[in-house]
Amino acid sequence: MDDIKSLVTYQTGEYGQIAVTLSKVMKCRNMTRNRLATLMGVKYAVVDRYYKGKQIALVDLDFLAKVCYVLDCRVEDLLEYQKPEKTGGA
Repeated sequence: MDDIKSLVTYQTGEYGQIAVTLSKVMKCRNMTRNRLATLMGVKYAVVDRYYKGKQIALVDLDFLAKVCYVLDCRVEDLLEYQKPEKTGGA
């Protein structure tokens, strides 16, 4: 049971983060943000926020489903877990 990690003792950022990789998928498919927004029926600003991967605290699953449908990709293609950087010491 020692391999179970508790978040209670961790400081923010010590457990890593989820990165949105929509920009990579769009570049592979030669898709612009404006075109994706049009095909999905959402505002450009929403696509732009996910494209830049900034200010995303909660993920909209409906948005991800639409992206997957339009770009013919999987959720795993859009989200990537990034482990925390190891610091010296313990």
